[in-house]
Amino acid sequence: MKVIPASEFSLKREVEYGSPEQNERVRFIIEEVRQHGDEALRRFAKEFDRVELQELRVKDSEIQDAYGKVDQEFLEAIREAAVNIRRFHEKQLRSSWMDLQPDGTILGQVMRPLRRVGLYVPGGKAAYPSSVLMNAIPAQVAGVPEIVMVTPPATAGVEGIDPHILVAAAEAGVREIYRVGGAQAVAALAYGTESIAPADKVVGPGNIYVALAKRYVFGVVDIDSIAGPSEIVVLADEFADASYIAADLLSQAEHDEMASAILVTPSETLAQAVKLEVERQLAELPRREIAEQSIRDYGAILTVSTLEEGIDIVNRLAPEHLEILVQEPFAYIGKIENAGAIFLGPYSSEPVGDYFAGPNHVLPTNGTARFSSPLNVDHFMKKSSVIYYSKEALLRDGGKIMSLARHEGLEAHARAIEIRLEKEGDSRG
Repeated sequence: MKVIPASEFSLKREVEYGSPEQNERVRFIIEEVRQHGDEALRRFAKEFDRVELQELRVKDSEIQDAYGKVDQEFLEAIREAAVNIRRFHEKQLRSSWMDLQPDGTILGQVMRPLRRVGLYVPGGKAAYPSSVLMNAIPAQVAGVPEIVMVTPPATAGVEGIDPHILVAAAEAGVREIYRVGGAQAVAALAYGTESIAPADKVVGPGNIYVALAKRYVFGVVDIDSIAGPSEIVVLADEFADASYIAADLLSQAEHDEMASAILVTPSETLAQAVKLEVERQLAELPRREIAEQSIRDYGAILTVSTLEEGIDIVNRLAPEHLEILVQEPFAYIGKIENAGAIFLGPYSSEPVGDYFAGPNHVLPTNGTARFSSPLNVDHFMKKSSVIYYSKEALLRDGGKIMSLARHEGLEAHARAIEIRLEKEGDSRG
């Protein structure tokens, strides 16, 4: 892992635009699903997953059977994690409000949940039951009445789905599940088929084809984000534990060859210790090849003169995950402007947030923490403005409204006000 001055570092972020061939393939798949519905879903399942699908929807009996295929330790952990996640997101709920003015005018905002949300869960090479909870529970807390999940078959030639995924879905209250994956699943959620009703929003991670499909259907439905490779930045001083830092950097590096793991520190001694510790721990990792390439291509130890300079670097990077491992971590929260999630102190390792603590692990990547937030209850709600203008208020403000409309060249707008003023015996404006 290279140790370099922060002034010499530049992280080239990868944006998921995809190749022309990938984009064309996604466009073709989506249009096929739009035109041919379930038949296209079965055709693509045979082509991509090598599965002859009989039933698209997972039966309730399959969900119940899944409970017998997971161990008690997993079940207890997923249930406790679900409680933590629900408790955290319940604090995000906002209420509708109305503001009555002295002249009788009422202005307000009505909060409503989306009607139907589609959750995409990867299921080909790996299973992520934690992502089921993180995406489904905020929607449920928001009050979304219909949450539908799509996920590809777990094994080529078999219609089954990883039982841990099914159990996590059931624990999160999701019972409508389809064994469909890839861009075709996103298309089904956006446009609907004979079996799958269209959703209002599609959330959840996936491969490049899923990401491009979400980009393609955005506008027909809402989406959560286009997620890039995972990122972690650790800001540490000379008192931090090198073995903790190395382990946390590798926890993200093992995700993907393009994941980014960076240490920022004013301590040259710590920098060298972490470099050696990363090399030692890498040798023991089951996913060593992935983590090794990530560290080589997108990892770095950045040395700075002071922690204040380090904070400037952190804010420029705007990382998905930020760990602050310094003597007084709470003293620095107010100085962090850009980060998806902030982990404070030596015992708040990034996996604590990934799996169990409660805050959402669906976070902004690729520097988008500069302007976006973790997945939250608001993502599953919509707002309607309420305007009740009294006669007194219209007579008072009508002339100003007409003036603004006419300055924009919209005479019909002005006349919509004028006709009311004239009828009420007021010729002002």
